[in-house]
Amino acid sequence: MPLPSSRLPSTGEPVPEELAPTAGARRRWWFVLVAVVLLAQMAVAMSTTAVEQTPTIDEPVYAGTAVVYLEQHSLRYNPEHPPLGKLIIASGLAFADARFDPAFDGDQTQLGRHVLYEAGNDPGRLLLLARLPVVVLTLLFGLVVLAFARELTGPVGGLVALALYTFSPDLIAHGSLATLDVPAAGFLLTSVWLLWRARRRPALCLPLAGLALGAALATKMSTLAAVPVLLLLAALSIWDVRRKRDRPLARLLGLVAAMVVLAVAVVWAAYLAVDPRLHWETPPDLPARALVDWLPLPEPYRDGMRVQFGFEDQVWGGFLFGTHYLGSLWYYLPAALLVKTPLGMLVLWLAAAVVLVSVPRLRPAAPYLLVPTAVLLAAAMTGSRDLGVRYAIFAPMFLAVAAAGVVAVRRRWAHVATALLLVFAASSSLWTFPYYLPYANEAFGGPAKTHLRLHDSNVDWGQDLGRLADRLEQRYPGERIWLVYKGSGLPAHYGIDAADPLTTPPGEVRGLLVVSHSAAAKANDHLATLIDTSTPIDEVGHSIAIYRRS
Repeated sequence: MPLPSSRLPSTGEPVPEELAPTAGARRRWWFVLVAVVLLAQMAVAMSTTAVEQTPTIDEPVYAGTAVVYLEQHSLRYNPEHPPLGKLIIASGLAFADARFDPAFDGDQTQLGRHVLYEAGNDPGRLLLLARLPVVVLTLLFGLVVLAFARELTGPVGGLVALALYTFSPDLIAHGSLATLDVPAAGFLLTSVWLLWRARRRPALCLPLAGLALGAALATKMSTLAAVPVLLLLAALSIWDVRRKRDRPLARLLGLVAAMVVLAVAVVWAAYLAVDPRLHWETPPDLPARALVDWLPLPEPYRDGMRVQFGFEDQVWGGFLFGTHYLGSLWYYLPAALLVKTPLGMLVLWLAAAVVLVSVPRLRPAAPYLLVPTAVLLAAAMTGSRDLGVRYAIFAPMFLAVAAAGVVAVRRRWAHVATALLLVFAASSSLWTFPYYLPYANEAFGGPAKTHLRLHDSNVDWGQDLGRLADRLEQRYPGERIWLVYKGSGLPAHYGIDAADPLTTPPGEVRGLLVVSHSAAAKANDHLATLIDTSTPIDEVGHSIAIYRRS
């Protein structure tokens, strides 16, 4: 029976044995409760956005491809991405009883429109079922963040990391969509965590790390850049095991080999799960890359890599701080992360990098957290597509774990500063609810000003077509609508009867001019003239502007 408070020992005295289990259990319950609350708020935020947002640009392609996987077991669509992420999406669509015309023969963009809007399906229900598996997976990766950080710095550090993860606007935004960015990054983080654990349990954790790495490779090809880093981390782990336990080197190298074999096997398994006979026809005019032919991966994977190389050979347009440009800027992603990360989170990330390399007991973790982040960011910065921070979505995952290191600073001021920065970051994230996709921090004007700094999936990815339909019905019934929409949704399905102002002389465009911010960012002279000679009167979801033309 617990002692009354008057009989508790004073500070510094040993805790009686009969009290110790009770105190430990209480601390564990508080730990579990806080973790559950953090994950619950993230679940609410992601579920809300998953329900309210209409299709983003990439989602119909992935959802349509997933339906083809289920109905026809064919790999012919979306070859530029491996199947696992779309199989995850298909796990939700398996409950949708989606209609699909088996004679359909269009391209993958037409496929997405057919499945969502032309085949007799309910696009809202179909899209929600496609998004829910990614929502669940994003929450599970939160548990990986919690476990990884707790092993580094204890329960308090684990909760600090989980708080940063669950309040990250980018993770909430993209974790609520049926896309591949968050799953690929989460599998990579899981693999790195298992490599860290392999320092103590190599026989179990190295093969598991291979499975997680294979899952990342089978989800998105950009994760190939992490393979050399993870192999070096595996070598670092077995060196640590040899140094501390003197295990046979041959056995440890065999475990690393098993890790590689399992990673490759997962990629093969993902393709065979779609089509056990692996029927595949190479698309025409793929760019040649000699190194690709030597990879021990399925032919459709290697051809998908060639498709990606073809994309990288193209010249894409970008938009940064109000300037539209052709090509790519090497500093685009760091600048975009600076805009779209809560200020308190940025400070904790920087502090984490300093602490990890300066505190001796945390220094062994620095290569596992900072090196993959730096290498993946460097690889992404060399890409030709400046289309959003989703290409660096791994950063808030890995750096959330790294930020747990700040609790190792044994100074009261450091603990107070950490708490204040967490509250600041959480408040900034909560304030943007439910418009997480166009989030920008306070230094750049908040989500209402993001379109002045960035475009595409940073702010306007077509997600607010349904909200636009509601706004037009509620505030502007019966008015003539002229629409320039950048997205994959079908305006007519949502009751928007609009004309195209880009094919009409400006003097004849009268009524409401509605323009997606991503379209405005890359406006040609015709659209720029229309916008400049119109009066802004409204905005929807921080992604679509409404103008009056008389």
